[in-house]
Amino acid sequence: MNMLTIGAFARACRLSPKALRLYDELELLRPARVDPDSGYRYYAVEQLERARLVAWLRRLGMPLAGIREVCALEPAAAAREIRAFWARVEADTAERRDLAGFLVDHLAAVTAVPGKDTTMLELRYSAHSDRGLVRPSNQDAAYAGARLLAVADGFGPAGAPVSSAAVEALRFLDTEEVPAGNVLNLLEEAVRGATEAVRDVADPSENGTTLTALLWTGSKLALVHIGDSRAYLLRDGGLFRITHDHSVVQSLIDEGRLTPEEAGSHPQRTLLLKALTTGAPDLKLHDARRGDRYLLCSDGLTAVVPEHRIRELLTASPDPEEAVRSLVDAANEAGGPDNVSCVVADVV
Repeated sequence: MNMLTIGAFARACRLSPKALRLYDELELLRPARVDPDSGYRYYAVEQLERARLVAWLRRLGMPLAGIREVCALEPAAAAREIRAFWARVEADTAERRDLAGFLVDHLAAVTAVPGKDTTMLELRYSAHSDRGLVRPSNQDAAYAGARLLAVADGFGPAGAPVSSAAVEALRFLDTEEVPAGNVLNLLEEAVRGATEAVRDVADPSENGTTLTALLWTGSKLALVHIGDSRAYLLRDGGLFRITHDHSVVQSLIDEGRLTPEEAGSHPQRTLLLKALTTGAPDLKLHDARRGDRYLLCSDGLTAVVPEHRIRELLTASPDPEEAVRSLVDAANEAGGPDNVSCVVADVV
C-alpha cells in the first residue's frame, strides 16, 4: 500500500494537517497507519478520493455530521443527499435575503426626509372555507382581516377544533397596529401561542394542523408557514409560490427522486414532515406592491386544481370575493375530494 505522510496527504487533498487531525478525532477520516512510537499519521493514496469529497463538502458549508452521513452512502444516494442539503441552503439564503432587504428598506425609511409624501397601501380581502363533496365534515379554517390572513388544515379526530384554535389564537394580531421593525418577532411569538392553544384543545399525538398566515404592516407582509397549505403571489401576470411544502413528497422532489407530476398520485402525498406542534415554522418577509394579489389555500385546492388554472382564475376575477368563489368552485368541479379553503387579498 502506497503511504503518504500527513503533510504530503494534506497538500494532495487540499486539507490542512490541522483539519486532518480533527477529522481523525471525529472518526470522519482516519489515517491508514499511526506510528506507535511517534504518533505520526500516514495516509493511503486510496484515501485521497474520500478526503477530497470531505474538502468539497466543507466548502459547501455542510456540517461535519452531514458529511459523515454522505461519506457513508453509495454515490447515487450521496448525490441525492447533497442535492437535498443544497435545496435547504438555498431556502435559508432566500429567507436571509428577504430579511436583509427588509432591513435596508426599513433603515432607509427611518432616514427619509420628514414630510415626504408616501402612498398608503391596504388590503382588500375575502375568505371562504368549504367542506367539499366527499368529506363528512370541514376540518379547515380560514380567516381574512385588514391585517391578518390565515388558513389552517386540521387532521385527526379533532382536526376541526384544532385548526380553528390555531387561527383563533392569531386573531388578536388583526386588531393591533403592527410595527414593521419587529413584525417577525411578533408573529413568531403569536405562533407559539397558537401552538399551545392547539395542544390545549386535543392530544397532539393524534391531531394537528397546518398553518399558513400573512401579517400586514402597511408596506410589507410577514409570512409564517408550516405544513402543506400554501401561499401564492400573483404579480404582473405571473403566479409564484412563496411557501415550501413540509411534506414527504416535497422532500422526494427536492432530492430528485420524484417529479412534481408524479407527486400528485404518490401514495404518501398526504403525509407531512412538520405540522404546527411538531416542528419550527418558516418565517419570511415580503415586500408588497400595489396590484399584488395573494392567495392562501389548503391542499384541497392545490391537489386537484393545477397551478396554471389557479393563475387563470386569479387573473380573471376582478375582486377577491369572486376569486375565492371561483377557486372553491373549481376544486369542487374537480371532484371536491377534500375540504378546500381559500383566502385572496389584493394590495390596493
